[in-house]
Amino acid sequence: MDIFKLFYNHDLRLDDLASPNGNSSGKSDGDRLAKFMAPDPTYSKFYITGTRLEDEKFGLNTLAKADEVIKQLNNAFRDLIFFIEEGTFNSLSEALRAIETGQAMIINDKDISPNFSALSIDEESDVGREKNEIREILQSKAYVLYKEKAHHGYDLHLFSEENIYSALFETFKPLIDDQFRFFSINSKKMRTERHFYFETWKLDKPPHGAEEVLPETVL
Repeated sequence: MDIFKLFYNHDLRLDDLASPNGNSSGKSDGDRLAKFMAPDPTYSKFYITGTRLEDEKFGLNTLAKADEVIKQLNNAFRDLIFFIEEGTFNSLSEALRAIETGQAMIINDKDISPNFSALSIDEESDVGREKNEIREILQSKAYVLYKEKAHHGYDLHLFSEENIYSALFETFKPLIDDQFRFFSINSKKMRTERHFYFETWKLDKPPHGAEEVLPETVL
């Protein structure tokens, strides 16, 4: 059985992505006041993962419907281009095959030139995202998608300025069947590793914050 999980986290401050060493020297009190009074931009992030339950395999790619999940996500970004450091693709599946875990792609409708080396993850220390770089990309209305390392392959980590939860919900919902169970999970309420892998110990009564999406579920 496939356990498919969509973690979401909304209304995160874009300023949280700014470098903690950012230098504000040279800005006047008026500049600081204008920044304080301006609307506070926010972003959303989504973590897309899955478990092949009977085999105890963890990672989106381990699912029997892994290719269908990628196809559905590709459809959610139709008419957009997938940029990686080595070039561009019109297909999400092709772009994913061309990058390693820890690398990022940019999803956009126009050509941009981000610093991909700054976006890559240092897997040895589990840090390395250049937050200023992500912030600038999100503010350009593009999306940032990471191929994240999982126990047995990879997961996907998606950042966007726009809250696209409803679009993702509708994108993945058609995949539901007896062998594909879809859980929508509020990341703010599921913060521990035990919660992350709740399907291994509490599948029938998931902890608060995880809700199963059924064919009749509506937003």
